[in-house]
Amino acid sequence: MAKIAVFASGNGSNFEAIASKLQGTLHRIEFLLCNKRGARVIERAKKFGIPVYTVDYRKAEREKVEEEIIGLVEKHRIDLIVLAGWMKILTPHFTERYRKRILNIHPALLPKYPGTNAIERSYRAGDMELGITIHFVDSGVDTGPIILQKSFQRNGKETLTEVEEHIHRMEHLYYPEVVKKLLDDIGDSNE
Repeated sequence: MAKIAVFASGNGSNFEAIASKLQGTLHRIEFLLCNKRGARVIERAKKFGIPVYTVDYRKAEREKVEEEIIGLVEKHRIDLIVLAGWMKILTPHFTERYRKRILNIHPALLPKYPGTNAIERSYRAGDMELGITIHFVDSGVDTGPIILQKSFQRNGKETLTEVEEHIHRMEHLYYPEVVKKLLDDIGDSNE
C-alpha cells in the first residue's frame, strides 16, 4: 500500500480521475491540499470522503506555507505528492526535499510551452501535434524528468475548446494510470 497527497487549486477533474482509478486498490489518497477556498476540487474530495487541508499563500511567506505543507506530508507519511492543477510554484527547498516524489501533469509536449496557458499557446502557434507530459517536479518550471508523453495530430479545423477537451480526456486517461503504476512500484518496494 502506498499513500499520496494531491495538491490542486481549481476544478479537480484530474483529482477525480485519480481518486476513481485508486478505488478498489490498496493505495489511497490520504488528503487533498488546496490553496483556494471554495475551489470545486474540495467538493470532489468530500464526495470521495477524502480529508481536505487548505493553505493560504496570501497570509504568509511561501517558505512558511511550505513548512506547514511539509508538516502535513510528514505527519501522513506520504509516499508520492501528485500535483493536479496546483497553480503555485514550489520552492527548491520543497522540491529537493521530495526529489522524484512529486509528480505533475502538463497540457503540452514539454519542453515546449512550460508554465500557464500551454494549450492555448500551442493551439495559437498552429502546432499540429499536441499532447500531454507527465513528469517529476524539480526546481524549474515544468523542467523535471519526463515519465510519459502522449500526443495526437490535429487537422487544423478544431476549435480551441475541442482541443482543450481532447487534452483533458488524455489527462484523465493517462495521469491516473501513471500514478497507479508508481504507487504499485512504491508498494512493492515497501513490502
